Amino acid sequence: MILITDELRARLLANGAAETETDHVPVVKLFDPTGPATWLLTELDADGDTLFGLCDLGFGFPELGSVSLAELQGVKGRLGLGIERDLYFKAEFSLSVYAEAARHAGHITEDEPLLRQAAEALGTPHSELPPDTAEQTRR
Repeated sequence: MILITDELRARLLANGAAETETDHVPVVKLFDPTGPATWLLTELDADGDTLFGLCDLGFGFPELGSVSLAELQGVKGRLGLGIERDLYFKAEFSLSVYAEAARHAGHITEDEPLLRQAAEALGTPHSELPPDTAEQTRR
């Protein structure tokens, strides 16, 4: 599976090149299909390898940080399966909201009530994301 498509790469690079520090919404969710590891990624450095986002290796302590795309592509978990991209993930909140919810849950979560509670605690409104350009093309 291609972890980062050209469209996702362009969005991640644009976020990484932002002049000001911004609380981006996650662009892509990657996960280990045979284990607990999950990554919500928002940015890609100009080097084309260093991704930034919320990283959860399944030890109960998700954290914001960087990860190498090359390393993720090289991972082979149980049954010889590699890291996969969640094709159905659509971020609805900024990364800080996902991080706050993960801090409380002990893992990355998409639980809507918990995310809303985290957003409220941070004083962050529910994200109004721009429409997906791929969906506009299909219409």
